[in-house]
This record gives sequence, structure tokens and C-alpha cells, in this order.
Amino acid sequence: MDQIIVQGGGELHGEIPITGAKNACLTLMPATLLTDQPLTLTNAPRLSDIQTMTALLQSLGAEVASMQDGHVLAMSSHNLTSQMADYEIVRRMRASILVLGPLLARFGTATVSLPGGCAIGARPVDLHLKALEAMGASLDLRDGYVHARAPSGGLKGARIDFPLASVGATENALMAATLARGTTVLTNAAREPEIVDLAECLRRMGAQIEGEATGTITIQGVQTLSGATHPVVTDRIELGTYMLLPAICGGEVECLGGRMDLIAAFAEKLDEAGVAVSQTERGIKVSRKNGRVRAVDVVTEPFPGFPTDLQAQMMALMCTADGVSVLEERIFENRFMHAPELMRMGAKIEVQGGHATVTGVEKLRGAPVMATDLRASISLILAALAAEGETVVSRVYHLDRGYERVVRKLRGVGANLKRIKEAHPDE
Repeated sequence: MDQIIVQGGGELHGEIPITGAKNACLTLMPATLLTDQPLTLTNAPRLSDIQTMTALLQSLGAEVASMQDGHVLAMSSHNLTSQMADYEIVRRMRASILVLGPLLARFGTATVSLPGGCAIGARPVDLHLKALEAMGASLDLRDGYVHARAPSGGLKGARIDFPLASVGATENALMAATLARGTTVLTNAAREPEIVDLAECLRRMGAQIEGEATGTITIQGVQTLSGATHPVVTDRIELGTYMLLPAICGGEVECLGGRMDLIAAFAEKLDEAGVAVSQTERGIKVSRKNGRVRAVDVVTEPFPGFPTDLQAQMMALMCTADGVSVLEERIFENRFMHAPELMRMGAKIEVQGGHATVTGVEKLRGAPVMATDLRASISLILAALAAEGETVVSRVYHLDRGYERVVRKLRGVGANLKRIKEAHPDE
């Protein structure tokens, strides 16, 4: 299994290009199942999760071609051969459940394995299923699969009141509703930029959608959707991650393609901590103002709040901050598994339930550590870049799911790290 060896110390300077959003792309790809015409995505990221979704779509009979070094995906579902998403593919990635709504809406039937993904809590799919049931679907859960069938005449419009703002459930319901008969209204819908991006893509395909980003989305179903070309929105999590580099290590980094509207709550916390953040013509520029950053408290919340996917990285910053910070995780349970690994590097962290109290130390020390999930992986690398000595990060395969060419990008701003063992495109 690959490892990343990091030699800590030294400021970081330069530019890092930010890719298209993993979570947006994984949502946009199943939209091809809604039409028999081509759907092309530009600004797509080169990630293992994208390869997994590609394999899933191809297993259904869709055609998926990767072009321009993987940054353009040309897809067509004009000749699907199956409406069954098999466990062997679905178990690798939670986003696989997003084929359920499109398959059911277009073909009236779908059989989809219950998904897998990172070990950061139960993350049930019950809200996805209840939304489809509200549109008339009959569902049978047996042998680890969801067996879904639409009523004769197809799904019908409905009012769906989400008890909590679930991103995945909103995406599944939104896609299914585009081909349902009549009007569907989603209340307490998720407002993440990935939802807005999906709605924009579906409109390009001919869908009638209003209200995304407001919490109430109205969809007027149409008979068919057409093909389209759509650029994937910038990855706000990769953006926030790399914005932390000069905050943790010192220096100045410009994140090319970054947009403040995607990351406002996070940028506010950086400013509170004493980190300078400014929008430029080319992206977002970040530098540390004076000396150590200040400790700040963080509460993860649905968009537009502080993203749960930046909590682990923010904890890495707080490990060397001046003062005591409290990080409260309100989105997923079991999402402090990086804390014990940071403590191996000298961090002072106490975890109680959904709260982590971090007392900043002057310096972290290099140590062997192990990644437990995608965001934990990058948090350990961030901490290692600021630590004294050498840090060896194991189980870094998680990184390939969400960060494109991370070693190359970090080296580009002066970081001293390398990936060893198996051959990899970063090298």
C-alpha cells in the first residue's frame, strides 16, 4: 500500500490550480441516465471515485469516454442494457445510490445495491427512498438491494418535505422529478453549490427547475430531456484545503479558479484566525498575517455553513494555533478519527462525542500516522508540512478519491514530500 513521506518545515509560495468538484461530478454523471442523447462534462477531476462511477455507468450499458487527460467526460445512455447497479461496484462508493432516481424516472424500474463509502457514520439512504415513495414508487429492500418500481405511467409529482437537508436525497429526488408527471416541490432541500450545479446542468438538458439554493426547489416534469455540455463547478473542498497551506506553513498561495461565494463561511473563520484571504482576478490569495494563527471555534453545518468536509483540515490548523478551540461536528458521527493520529504528532486534543477540544502547541513533530478516510488523509499531510522532521502517512489510497495529483500540486508550491511504493500518476 502506498505511503506519503513528508519533510516538514518551510513556507509555501506559488499557485495551485483547483479542479472541478468531485461531489458535483459524481452527481452530474448519473444525469446521463435521464436521456438517450449525449451529455458531456468539462472541467471534470481525475479521481478514483470518478473511475468508479464510470465503471458503474458502463455496467448499465452507458458509454463513457474520457478525454483531455480525463478532464472531459463524454457520456451516452442511448442503449442501456441493464437497470441493476451491482454490489461489487456500488459498495466502493456511496454516491452510487444516485443512479436510483434517474433509472426509475426514465425506465420505471431500478435495482440498486445499498452503498458503501468512507467509514464516517451510518449515513442512511432512507430519505432518498422516502422521496421516491412520495412520487409513487414501490420499494422492496431485500438481499442488500433496493428493488424499485414506478407506477404505470411513471413517477408523479409530489410535495416532499425533507426532515433534514440531505444533499444526496435532494439530488436523487431532483433528478427523478425532472421526468415525473406534474409538479414536484422539495422543501428543506439542500442548498450546496453541487445542487445548484446539478440544477443548471439539468436545465441545459431541458428540465424546468426553479429555486435551487433557496431551500425550496420546484420542478415541472417534462416528457424527455436532451443532451448538453456542462462545466463542473470548482471544488470548494479542494479549494478550502489548499487555502490552509499558507495558514499552517506560512507563505502565500493563490488558488486558481477559487470563488469566495463557494467558501464564504470557511473564509470568515480563516479571517477570524488571523489569515488574510482575498479574491483576485484569477482565484483566491491566502497568506498568514502575523505570527501564529489564533484559535477559533468551529461548528459544521449544511451549506452555507462551515463544511463538514473541511473540519479535519481545520483541526490540523488549530493544532498549532494560539489558544484553545472547540470543533463541533453536527453532520456525521465518527468524524474525529484523525484526532488520535494528530495526537501522535504532539497535538493536544480531547474528543467527547461530537466535540473536539484542541489546545494549540508551539510545534508538531513528525511521526508515523495512518489515514482513516479521505479528509483525514489530507489533514495529516497538512499537519506534517508544518511539523518538525519526517512524517510517514500510510493508507493514502483514500486521497485518490478526492484530490487530483496532490503530491504534484503540493510540490509546485515548495512542499517537500514524495509518494512511495506503487507507481502512481503523481510521480
